[in-house]
Amino acid sequence: MSLFDQIISAVANPQQQGSTDQLGNILGIAQQVAGNQGIDSGATQAVMSLLGGHVRSSLQNQGNDQAYSLVNQFAGLGNNPQAVNALFPGSMQQQVAESISQHTGIDSNLIMSMLPVLVPLVLNMLKSGAPAQQQDSQSGNPVLNAFLDADRDGDVDIGDMMGMAGQFLSQRG
Repeated sequence: MSLFDQIISAVANPQQQGSTDQLGNILGIAQQVAGNQGIDSGATQAVMSLLGGHVRSSLQNQGNDQAYSLVNQFAGLGNNPQAVNALFPGSMQQQVAESISQHTGIDSNLIMSMLPVLVPLVLNMLKSGAPAQQQDSQSGNPVLNAFLDADRDGDVDIGDMMGMAGQFLSQRG
């Protein structure tokens, strides 16, 4: 099952934290943050795709238990520099921003300024699969498990998933 399918399943399952309101808030905030910087929706999707890849690598390097803990601790809808520091310590933040900048043409300083909002949004999306009643094991979050599963074909793309989530929400409204 794809990441998007896992998220839609979490939205439909009252035993998981995902909801259409959560998806709408994540998409709205990502678009607002980018729009405030003059970045169009296509470029926003590219930034989120690239950022998702960096978040995935960082979480995989942490190990499953620590990844689950980081998602639970730092998922949110607001500005949280601590989330960025937890995933990308030290000079890694600048490396992430420069990597995204090289692929999108967006200034790396602008990307750096957006990371404290965008990273918690990615983590919030991953938290959608967490059980409504918190557990201590990552086995209860199929969205995070799908995101971290290195044995898949690598077709895990936060930007594409956000685009599909936007289409899904517009069809429901």
